[in-house]
Amino acid sequence: MAAPITSIKWNELTPQEIKQNKLGELQSLIAEQDQALNKILEITGELDDAGVFDALKAMVKAKADIAKIAVDQASRDPVTNIINHVLYATSVISSIDPDVTAKLAASVKSGLNEAELYSGNGQKVSIFQLMTALNDPDTNRAVKFGLDFLKGMGKGLE
Repeated sequence: MAAPITSIKWNELTPQEIKQNKLGELQSLIAEQDQALNKILEITGELDDAGVFDALKAMVKAKADIAKIAVDQASRDPVTNIINHVLYATSVISSIDPDVTAKLAASVKSGLNEAELYSGNGQKVSIFQLMTALNDPDTNRAVKFGLDFLKGMGKGLE
């Protein structure tokens, strides 16, 4: 019968052997990926020739200055006004029913198409034609919508 195993001896590698193994793995990877590495080296060479790396290096060195300029520009009154306008407009638009917006957009498009048809005739509109146009249900609907809009806007301005 065999003697029982009382201890396990690990084969510990020296730092030099570990380094040698890593170099061997790296050489294998380089050999397997030589085309990809050649492309990467070619791209980095072209970027260096174009001065991209010099620009990046300068930007990294001046990162505090660049950040200060960006913050200064973003905190100017015109920029903060634009940001506030966008926030307010977004708030207003998001509170409107999308179906109403779609209907309004379609009616504006239809109105523009109709206006283009008659824009080049050069005729003046008389008071009588204006009064008669109010009898047209489409025109009357648009005028009523405009008046209702103005009334609601006036209430909002109080």
